[in-house]
Amino acid sequence: MVLTTMAYSISFAQDICKTAADVPMVQLNNGILMPQFGLGTFLQPSDSVCEQSCLTALKAGYRHIDTAHAYNDEEGVGRAVKESGIPREEVWITSKLWPTEYGEGKTMEAIDKMLERMQLDYIDLLYVHQPVGDFVGAWRDMEKAVAMGKVRALGISNFDASDEVFNKIMSESRVKPAVLQIECHPYAQRLAMREKVKPYGIQVECWFPLGGAMSNGALLRDPVICSIAEAHGKTPAQIILRWHIQEGFSVIPGASNPDYIRENIRIFDFELTDEEMARIRSLNQEKRFFNMSLEDKERVYLNTPMKD
Repeated sequence: MVLTTMAYSISFAQDICKTAADVPMVQLNNGILMPQFGLGTFLQPSDSVCEQSCLTALKAGYRHIDTAHAYNDEEGVGRAVKESGIPREEVWITSKLWPTEYGEGKTMEAIDKMLERMQLDYIDLLYVHQPVGDFVGAWRDMEKAVAMGKVRALGISNFDASDEVFNKIMSESRVKPAVLQIECHPYAQRLAMREKVKPYGIQVECWFPLGGAMSNGALLRDPVICSIAEAHGKTPAQIILRWHIQEGFSVIPGASNPDYIRENIRIFDFELTDEEMARIRSLNQEKRFFNMSLEDKERVYLNTPMKD
């Protein structure tokens, strides 16, 4: 089943906007509309906990779930989608291929296994997770998967690692990346990378939008963010996520605590002023909290196979 027409996308958008959470959509460079806000499932304690986290999110109005083979929770995501009773076409599912699955022929087999794990007929957005190994060979199979209706849109994750890897995927691809997923938050606003992808119409999606565990809550304690939160009667996390939305990012905060899952999506009933947006932009230090080198990624990731 091929699900890439504009007519389908418009219908999808209208359905989503009827949810209680009123999550807006962003239009990708292939014409498809994607919910701008979703649940990240990185570091869920277990596959079964992930299932419950996804069910909590879906009940709260989330319609976008981001997983990956490397997270070992795709089965839980798939079970939650089925158990929720929400029509499949109303839920955006993203997953990512691991470098040991890259290569023509090899990647198509990995995509089929991914669909089997999640009990899905198609994946809405499929990423190459890391820019190491034969990602060009993987992309060839991913393009074939789009033509076959197994995947709707393609993305690149962590391809901010070097100009070389970014330029290579852009020059070698026939189906251009629709989304770039990178670490991005008020302390690392990634201005140069955002300018680099702009000519291609690539949507920026942010992981670690609140800084992640490695930040030890630094963003949540920032006095500027805390003062804005107090003014709106919101939490610092909600202010940061609202900033992401108004900057035009797609954002996928991760959480397994049901209270945090529900809190994170309650950001569509207020707006930050231009002055407040400017104050948060002024916090930029391009300070990332995850700083693994490309060389270390090649050494580690290419020697870490995933179980089926």
